[in-house]
Amino acid sequence: MADWLTDQVARVPQPLYVCGLERQLGGSTVKPLRLLGHRHSISALSFGNKINPLLVCSASREHVIVWNVDECTQKLRGGLTPRGIIIGTLQRLVLHVRFSPDDQQVAVCAGNRIYVLSVKYEAIPVELNGHLAPVTAAEFCTREKNMLISISEDRSFKIWDYSTGLLIHQSGVFTGFPLLSLLVDEEKRQIITGSAEGQLWIFSLISDHNYCCVTRIDLKKEQEKFYNKIWKSEEELGERQNASELCRTSSMKPEGPVEASLPVLLIEHCDYSVCFHKEENESCVQNRSYFWIGTSTGLLLINSANLELEAFLCYKDYSGLSIRFARSCSLMKKAVNGKVLCLVTSMFEDMITVLEVNPALLLTSQQSGTCKSGNEESLSVIARCPLLPKSPLCTNLNKNKNKKHLSKTERVKSTRKDQPLVFHNKIKSSGYTASPRMTMFTPNTNLKKNEVLKCKTSFKCTSKEYPLESSPPIISSREISIGFEPTRICCIQYSGDGNYLACGLANKTVLIFNSDLTNTHHVFGGHDGVVNSVDWSHDKKWIVSASDDRTVRVWSVCKNEAALILGKEMFHRAVGFAQFYFMDTFMLLCCGAEFYLLSCHLDAAKDDLRRYKRKSICKLVETFPMASTMEITSLSAVNDFYSYIVLTAGSNRALEVFDLNAGRSTAVIPEAHTRAVHQICQNKGSAFSTQKPEDYNLFMTTAVGDGIKLWDLRTLKCERRFEGHSSRSYPCGIAVSPCGKFIASGSDDKCAYIYDMHSSTFSYKLGGHTDTVINVAFNPFSPQIDLRSHEMETAGMLENFRGNAAESLDPDE
Repeated sequence: MADWLTDQVARVPQPLYVCGLERQLGGSTVKPLRLLGHRHSISALSFGNKINPLLVCSASREHVIVWNVDECTQKLRGGLTPRGIIIGTLQRLVLHVRFSPDDQQVAVCAGNRIYVLSVKYEAIPVELNGHLAPVTAAEFCTREKNMLISISEDRSFKIWDYSTGLLIHQSGVFTGFPLLSLLVDEEKRQIITGSAEGQLWIFSLISDHNYCCVTRIDLKKEQEKFYNKIWKSEEELGERQNASELCRTSSMKPEGPVEASLPVLLIEHCDYSVCFHKEENESCVQNRSYFWIGTSTGLLLINSANLELEAFLCYKDYSGLSIRFARSCSLMKKAVNGKVLCLVTSMFEDMITVLEVNPALLLTSQQSGTCKSGNEESLSVIARCPLLPKSPLCTNLNKNKNKKHLSKTERVKSTRKDQPLVFHNKIKSSGYTASPRMTMFTPNTNLKKNEVLKCKTSFKCTSKEYPLESSPPIISSREISIGFEPTRICCIQYSGDGNYLACGLANKTVLIFNSDLTNTHHVFGGHDGVVNSVDWSHDKKWIVSASDDRTVRVWSVCKNEAALILGKEMFHRAVGFAQFYFMDTFMLLCCGAEFYLLSCHLDAAKDDLRRYKRKSICKLVETFPMASTMEITSLSAVNDFYSYIVLTAGSNRALEVFDLNAGRSTAVIPEAHTRAVHQICQNKGSAFSTQKPEDYNLFMTTAVGDGIKLWDLRTLKCERRFEGHSSRSYPCGIAVSPCGKFIASGSDDKCAYIYDMHSSTFSYKLGGHTDTVINVAFNPFSPQIDLRSHEMETAGMLENFRGNAAESLDPDE
């Protein structure tokens, strides 16, 4: 008798309630729609994607039922009992259901299998079998027809063709914890999945990328980083701005470690276009997209471009919410009046709560100290004001340079007048008693009067412009070895006109190639250590090189000798980087934890009688130390036009911005990467391309194992993150195209990657190298890129890639 009663109780119909939440927001309460049809407890629910008709799918252990909400409402008003369509009888515990984009099929995750059922009638389901543990989520892909993606507790994901039941791709086990949530980002063509330990894994959905892992995000570390950033900004402001009780951040002070477990219960898109359209401070949210992360402790708002946490709503901070830990949560896809409804169920109690969240208010209240206000003057790479009277850039150059501009009358006035003859006690020796010279001076007797120094290297002027709408250079045209002995190429850079390529080598020399790598024009030797950097002057007549031998040399392209040598007595450590600055008026050198500003006057001509004496002059103007660091790891400044901004990166993982017009540091970005930045790459454009003035404020940074980040100097915020290439062991270089549309990066996997500036996933993969691609360089004149690989046992390799034949321009034409 007891067994019969238990069975009858279990078979009591389980109701399904559909509430009109949008109508309740307007003030009118609508009676919930009560739907009966299941005999066991309902384990999974899902709404359809269309509004007319609005469908709901409910699943229990015995049935999967689809309900038409409008028809059920009409039947209930007419006094009839609403009925749904039973589309499947599986006799399994269902964990997840999801409608297809056209609401014609439903994916049902039951046990280790996925069943694709028809919405209109009960038919033989398409069974997808392959997972080794219960399937926790499945999503349809709208871009690819008949594609279904599933995740499971077996810690892997699979991609199916559900029309045929074939498996397209199967991933390996990439985490140690079960996968709980899944989101398909159709715009970026990526898969985002969350695990039970608070890890987000992002994979590329492009078949040519082999569905590779793009990046991984640790939500615990992101929370700690976010807490520290918010509290530092609030301490600087001296006050806390709380817009509402829901957006309070009282628990953000890091008093101890974050919770040991942070399961990712939900990943959902944020309807930012509706939520942020009324914001006054549009600079913080302009051209950005976000997605929600629902965890057991709160809601996180992630910027999908840079993958950084920008807002956090903790359940325990809301005094009116009795739920402290959530078992599950669900979010509205569309915002209503800028607000989103969140349904949260308690982990320990039979309790359900509906939260009304304003994403814009949540974001601005927590980012008020980090976003620049509209009245605050932002930095700019392009000089927008004249030089200050006390600016270091106003330093006069050497007097010899000014003497050249004196008139004949001024020169006569400056000559010394006749004075009476005076005999001194000590008379200078004639030199006959001194030891003879080993090498005698040989005068050049073939000089002609008023002869002008002519450079053998011709720099052709052209009126052609860089093709702004061209595709990136992906066609390999030539590959050369730079020598017969094992020699590593340390750095490469194109001249401003794109005719020549300078290479700094580990064998203490500097080589100059023509742009198509068919001929070696110059070989500069003189350094006694590895050449760390090379840089061309704006007029293309000079090359500056820095070496481990603690010297900096300026070479004349017209002659195979150094026009200026800065010796070891000036630097206490190896010079890591040297470049021309302020339209060749100055040079910047970084040594240790500071960089030097030097004024220079370069002249390759020599006196007829004293040819050993150089006329080039260099003078130290000022040194600028970088705060709280042991060594400057990278430095960048624009030389093609007048700019006061100098960017530096230090071993403390920070970025620092210097304004040399004011002669001081103006901004510091702490913890820019998880490791020290080894290269800063600015969007400098070229003489053959024109970009918007604001585009020159963009710059990129890269660090080993932490990808590439795109920054905006005006906001000092990371705008986008580029992931997909491998950079775990070597400091792989980056470069930006003259048109500002593409970013090239080296990689550990013997390939180079090209990214579109508006996409976080790489667009092209250039293979063929036999070792790690360390450095890349774009030609400033035509769609052309050169790669250099890290060859340890053989001579360094240079490979040239060009664009389409119709887009490529030849400088020699």
